[in-house]
Amino acid sequence: MEELRSLLPGQWMDTFWLGLQILLILAAAFILQRIVARGLSRLGQRYPLPPELLVPVRGGLRWLIMGSALLFVLERMGVSATVLWTALSGFVAVAAVAFFAMWSVLSNLLCAVLIFTVGPFRIGDVVELVDTLDKPGVKGRVIAINLLFTTLLEVPEAGGALVQVPNSQFFQKSVRRWRGAEVQALHKETAAEAD
Repeated sequence: MEELRSLLPGQWMDTFWLGLQILLILAAAFILQRIVARGLSRLGQRYPLPPELLVPVRGGLRWLIMGSALLFVLERMGVSATVLWTALSGFVAVAAVAFFAMWSVLSNLLCAVLIFTVGPFRIGDVVELVDTLDKPGVKGRVIAINLLFTTLLEVPEAGGALVQVPNSQFFQKSVRRWRGAEVQALHKETAAEAD
C-alpha cells in the first residue's frame, strides 16, 4: 500500500479511492438487484403468482435499488443528501400535480390505445353507450377514432348529428355493438318489410 502511495501523488490517491468506492457501490447494487430478481423468480415458482404481478414488482424494486445506489454515489461525490431529497421531492410534487391535471387527457389517450389494440368496435360499426337500462344513451355509427374522441354519426331516428364521445366513456359504461355488415343487412330487411 505504501508503495502505491509513493507512486501516486496524494490528489490521485483520493480520486482512486473515490472511484473504487463508487465501483463498490454500483457492484453491490447490481448484486443486490440480481439477488432480489432471483428471489422473486423463485417466489413465483413456489407460489402460483401471475407473471403480470411479478414483472412490475421486479421492475419497481430494480429502480429502487439502482436509484438508491445513484444517491449513494452522488453523496460520495460531495452532493448533499438534503439537496438531493429536496430536489427529488419537488420534482415528485410537480409531477403529481401535472399528472392530476392531465388525468382526463391521459385516460382518453390510454383508452384510444386500448380501442386500437383490443378492438371492441371498428369504424363502420354501430355502437350505443348504455347509461342505464331504462334510459337510452348515445347511439350511432363510428365514423372516426382519434386519440381523444370517437366520432359517431347518430342514427337518423335520433337526429343524425355528429357526436364526439371521449374514449374513456367506452370503458366506463356498457356498450352495445352491431358490426357494420350486420347493420346493413338489418336495414335491408327493414326496408324490404316496409315495401
